[in-house]
Amino acid sequence: MTSPVAAEHPPAARYVYHCALRWSDLDAYGHVNNARFLTLYEEARVALMFVGGRAWGLNSFADGVVIARHEVDYLRPVDYALGRATAEQAPMVRIELWVEEIKASRFTIGYELFDGETLASRARSVLVPYDLEQGRPRRLTEDERAFLRPYQLS
Repeated sequence: MTSPVAAEHPPAARYVYHCALRWSDLDAYGHVNNARFLTLYEEARVALMFVGGRAWGLNSFADGVVIARHEVDYLRPVDYALGRATAEQAPMVRIELWVEEIKASRFTIGYELFDGETLASRARSVLVPYDLEQGRPRRLTEDERAFLRPYQLS
């Protein structure tokens, strides 16, 4: 079953997610801790797959997806940047993500994290759909592929 909302996906578009930094993201040097970059990427990925997927009429990713691999390139430190904060909003970073590859039983998400307009990090994650009840990987459904394709950049 293909969702009737599929036409709302822009062709070959990056998904853009704005994420507030938290004081607890910082390390002893006042920069976002390297391990927290994975948390920021996770927030963006969850927004795409679970929130975006659900809005599109696709709930199956919420039933089980596991990470098989992460790669992260740290290009520059990201600090809390109080100059960019307001009384209502913490400093933000922008994460752009897209689909690099879709295979039968896995797909790869690419990311770029921007601190203001400066590229601070690049990453990729290999994700595997997972059947939690059976305790094993599964193949992507056609609806899942249809949801991911518009974000696949060539």
